[in-house]
Amino acid sequence: VGWLVKIIVYFTRLTKMTSAKECQFVSLISYDGHEFIISRQCAMYSGTIKSMLEGPGRFLEGERNEIALREIEAKILERVCVYLYFKKRYDNAKNKIPDFKIDPEIVLALLMAANFLDV
Repeated sequence: VGWLVKIIVYFTRLTKMTSAKECQFVSLISYDGHEFIISRQCAMYSGTIKSMLEGPGRFLEGERNEIALREIEAKILERVCVYLYFKKRYDNAKNKIPDFKIDPEIVLALLMAANFLDV
């Protein structure tokens, strides 16, 4: 766990040292306070996040590379993050794309989060 904390501290410092558009990572914060640091490239697969980071309006999130998702709990946001990486990996795949496994207990909450995030 110690190495994970060091990585998070490093990326947090990195996001504060570079301009928002130069930063390679984005911080997504769930309503229960968990922070997920994902690549900016993966985050852009969400229409909502992309609009917040690069849209024509001036969102504070775009300047800080930090987005608080007050309606999404950590276990759902974690699956969303995993899906964004999954989508990036298989975006231009020519072979059969494997199924994305979803726990039946979280299907409805995940569907609502995906709808909100435009994924």
